[in-house]
Amino acid sequence: MPTVAPLDLEGHVVGVAFLKDTPFFAEASGTIHRLDHGHRTIEAHDGLLSLDRDEANDSLLTGGEDGKVMRILADGTASLVAEAPRKWISQVAAGPQGAVAYAYGKTTHVRIADGTTKDFPEERTVEGIAFAPKGLRIAVARYNGVSMHWVAIAGQPVDLEWKGAHTGVTFSPDGRFVVTSMQENALHGWKLDAKAGAEARHMRMTGYPAKVKSLSWSAKGKWLASSGAPAAIVWPFQGKDGPMGKAPLELGTRANIMVTAVACHPAEDVVAIGYEDGMILAARFADSKEVLLRRPGKGAITAMAWSKNGRQLVFGSAAGDCGVVDLTG
Repeated sequence: MPTVAPLDLEGHVVGVAFLKDTPFFAEASGTIHRLDHGHRTIEAHDGLLSLDRDEANDSLLTGGEDGKVMRILADGTASLVAEAPRKWISQVAAGPQGAVAYAYGKTTHVRIADGTTKDFPEERTVEGIAFAPKGLRIAVARYNGVSMHWVAIAGQPVDLEWKGAHTGVTFSPDGRFVVTSMQENALHGWKLDAKAGAEARHMRMTGYPAKVKSLSWSAKGKWLASSGAPAAIVWPFQGKDGPMGKAPLELGTRANIMVTAVACHPAEDVVAIGYEDGMILAARFADSKEVLLRRPGKGAITAMAWSKNGRQLVFGSAAGDCGVVDLTG
């Protein structure tokens, strides 16, 4: 079995990441822990609500109950990106060309590299933000669908409508699909038509016994792994119509024990699967082969992330028991 370096924190872990091969753990209290030849704490927020890893410059973006958007560098340095006093920053997203998106209430704000901020109001509360992989464009999840906005050019948003509460949003790595998690036990997707003005096609991904709170694209974007069932539900996106008419893989099935977090490996078609009892498995898409990475612990796994070389996995739980799994040992 791989070796596990445990870390016992006090509270619920919202997110984890490797920054320059150093593991970081972000607690709901607003404290961020850095583990590198010793344990260092960074008091980033008075209550942390949202977190995103900025791949472009190997840093973390965080949003808090204190109205601050912060950037945390690999050396533990924290700097203020934006501030909205007395607002809760419920969503943050890192984009291309140094862009940062954050939201509170019904408005998404995008701060571009030159320091100017553009505002994108919605009719309902913003529940999720994602940047398109190419071009400065955002998708905003809201009640009854998704609004797509170009950041640098003026123009009307493209509305992708589907009735119900959409609680999160993600683009496929090739930009062909947009997928949302929903308040009901389902995912909804749209295939974006390349032709200007053409209708996007709908995709329904249903059958989950619980809400989907964790999504992860495989390294080449051919698969989308999800939580919300007693197995990792992995939808195929390699065809031109995505998962339409195709059954998903079900990996790491355990009777009556729900999957609470998923994280696809950065190079292989493998997914790390975290469960409500704290166990973590790795499963391979090709043959469903499983490897135990961590035995059950105190709390449900809430966050996982791979190191860049795919040899280590950092994880955090609702009870604060966290750690790093080393697969080289």
